[in-house]
Amino acid sequence: MEYICDAPNGRTWFRLMTEAEAANESAEMRHAVEKHYRRDLERSADSYRPLTTVFIEQDIGKKAHINRTMPLFLTLRDEDGNPLVTAMLPPRGREDPDFTCIVVGLANADPYPKHADAIEALARHFDIALDRADCYPYRRG
Repeated sequence: MEYICDAPNGRTWFRLMTEAEAANESAEMRHAVEKHYRRDLERSADSYRPLTTVFIEQDIGKKAHINRTMPLFLTLRDEDGNPLVTAMLPPRGREDPDFTCIVVGLANADPYPKHADAIEALARHFDIALDRADCYPYRRG
């Protein structure tokens, strides 16, 4: 995981950097972030075009390309490292009108009532809107 920013009350946002971290997040949070992570990793990898035809050099720059083009998968952790919220933001965390940000809690529950201040800290960090009405996909009622 990669540190992103601090949030109030000892919580911290991290970026999921590997399929194993995404799998662990899915298991602990009881949701499907792993499936989305793998799908987006594959899309980003498939969109990579090498700058050379020399076989041994074709993957140079691929990891950087994936980091630039893949959505950000983030986890909010408490002081003990327990996952609290999972978020998916556009690549590089930059506002994109064609990208729907997703923010969910344990078992896809609404994280906003309990963690709105931490979600707002993430929004400020990236200078991006993370309003509940737009980011929580399982609104009821």
